[in-house]
Amino acid sequence: MKKLLLAGTALTVLFGGSALAADLRRPAYTPPPPVYSWTGFYIGGNLGGAWANGNVNDSLFGLSASSNRSGFIGGGQLGVNYQFSNIVLGAEWDFDWTSLEATGNGRFVPGVGTLQGSANTRWISTLAARFGVVLNNGVLLYGKAGGGWVDNNATVTNLNTGASISASNRNSGWVVGAGVEWAIAGNWSAKLEYDFLKLDDLTFGPGPFRGDTFTASREIQMFKVGLNYRFGSLFGGGYGGSY
Repeated sequence: MKKLLLAGTALTVLFGGSALAADLRRPAYTPPPPVYSWTGFYIGGNLGGAWANGNVNDSLFGLSASSNRSGFIGGGQLGVNYQFSNIVLGAEWDFDWTSLEATGNGRFVPGVGTLQGSANTRWISTLAARFGVVLNNGVLLYGKAGGGWVDNNATVTNLNTGASISASNRNSGWVVGAGVEWAIAGNWSAKLEYDFLKLDDLTFGPGPFRGDTFTASREIQMFKVGLNYRFGSLFGGGYGGSY
């Protein structure tokens, strides 16, 4: 009887130990990370640099001058995204203040004097469609295209007489851009973005003589870093969906 009891105990220990060893060798189950969804409304801020290239042409004398200038840009953005599969479509409006301002070298015009031009851009705003591809969980590569508006002022001054002519208006044009955005924590995301804005020509005058007008053409390049807060999916939840 004792021998049977000892044998049963040995078998129990043997098979129980084998089962325990198998459990120890089996890796613990780890649930997959939640899948980030870009769907929802968002608001954020941005800052960076802007570079403007432009030309001013005089209609009467055929004079032409060009200028390149750079400055600070900063403001905010408001937008909405909708994600299906790994495609993200949306729209974004942004508004930025700028420090773009420049004064050109004076240019002598016989019989008139030395003319000097200056210009500044106070703010830039764009409204564009966004279209992107999710590269992996929480990383979005996107492009954008739409319209842009600026508030600007241009002045031409006769340095000999002190007389000047100027124009201030809100000029428009088209914008294209591209960027990458990362989900960083909860509903927060960070982005890097490049935009190119081509403005319509701005004509102002008359100049020192009847029929004399000035035409300015400009394009602005912008590089910005930004931070967005998304107000959750249109269908609820900060994470969800699959691709």
